[in-house]
Amino acid sequence: MKLIPLIFLAVALAMDAFAVAVAVGISLKKVNARQMFRLSWHFGLFQALMPVIGWLLGVKVLAYVESFDHWIAFGLLAFVGGKMLWEAFEEDGETAEPRDPTRSMSLVILSVATSIDALAVGFTMSVLAVPIAFPAVIIGVTASLFTLVGMQLGTRFASSSRLGRWAEILGGLVLLIIGLHILWEHGVFG
Repeated sequence: MKLIPLIFLAVALAMDAFAVAVAVGISLKKVNARQMFRLSWHFGLFQALMPVIGWLLGVKVLAYVESFDHWIAFGLLAFVGGKMLWEAFEEDGETAEPRDPTRSMSLVILSVATSIDALAVGFTMSVLAVPIAFPAVIIGVTASLFTLVGMQLGTRFASSSRLGRWAEILGGLVLLIIGLHILWEHGVFG
């Protein structure tokens, strides 16, 4: 695969990671280097591994998953987004720290949800007999970079507008909208 089309593909795949990273940045309001590393590393790793898995699975298994992969991505994003909304409306007091989506199962769920489309890309590359190693690296690095930028934009947005709990509500809604958009892209609504 040529470099320019590969970069466009990597950027397209990184858009979900970017949008989720913005939502996470908004939710956290301030991020430290460790949080930025965790999210960008996991998003990049999962974006790099999913095409490899899709490529290895080839025709046999992916044909079964392809019919409902969008529902998996929607369910994962809806779960995390709904959890963010729930926590925003909880009466924990004004000083409660927001829960960190760059830790534990939230991190894994977001990583899988934002990279599931890359599974289909890997499958397509196997059908076209395209080697997967170099594209997987480019896809992973691009997702990592877009995640870092997204987190920074999210924190700047949250800190400059002083949204408070509305930032967490906005972050949860963004995740739900991304999930609905994935369903829309797969023709669920039409």
